[in-house]
Amino acid sequence: MYQAIARTFTKSLISSLLLAFSGLIAGVDAAIAQSQNLPICQSPGAGEYLLLVISPTSSNQNQLRSALPGELKTITCRYLKDTVVTRIGGFRNIDDANRWARYISTVVGLSAIITTRPADGAPSRNDNQSVSYKPQQLGEGYAVLVDYYNRPEVANQVQEVVGRDVGFATYGQRPYLLAVYTSNQKDAYTTLQKLSEQGFSAVLVDSRKVLLLRSAVRLQ
Repeated sequence: MYQAIARTFTKSLISSLLLAFSGLIAGVDAAIAQSQNLPICQSPGAGEYLLLVISPTSSNQNQLRSALPGELKTITCRYLKDTVVTRIGGFRNIDDANRWARYISTVVGLSAIITTRPADGAPSRNDNQSVSYKPQQLGEGYAVLVDYYNRPEVANQVQEVVGRDVGFATYGQRPYLLAVYTSNQKDAYTTLQKLSEQGFSAVLVDSRKVLLLRSAVRLQ
């Protein structure tokens, strides 16, 4: 009798696990299918700043839209090939975009990338140039920038937090300290959070729009 009960329980447990696993696979397949069916994000217009909010699930997207006013136009699209984001456009300066990025992070708990069109005439990358002294357009990835408010000593403080050399760069024709440049989303978000917790005015941006002026800022 006990053996029969044990066999029945084992079969029920296996069936439940199979159903749960099937549901998980179906969810993953649905997420992949959604990503593949989404359009590539449209580039920003002249003088426009975009917020690209990382929102891989329908729940993320719905939660975000419910927290935003109706006048902000949003669209779900793909960024950097396979990253699902909600595109929010129409910002005319980086300060407005940064304020909304902070609002979304605080209220919804989602991270946002700020991107804009490079300034006309920005020099292209030249591998024969010295990275330390010659302007260089960064490649694909993520950059965490810090507004130093014309206080050069902030560079040393940022360097202590990130544990590496801090660069000097421009973004949207404004100067910033470059805390990190990476192709790893997680590393960029971790650095952004660490700097924000220490009270720095940090922002995560599309690194392709950043012009590196010096790879290391050294103050005595």
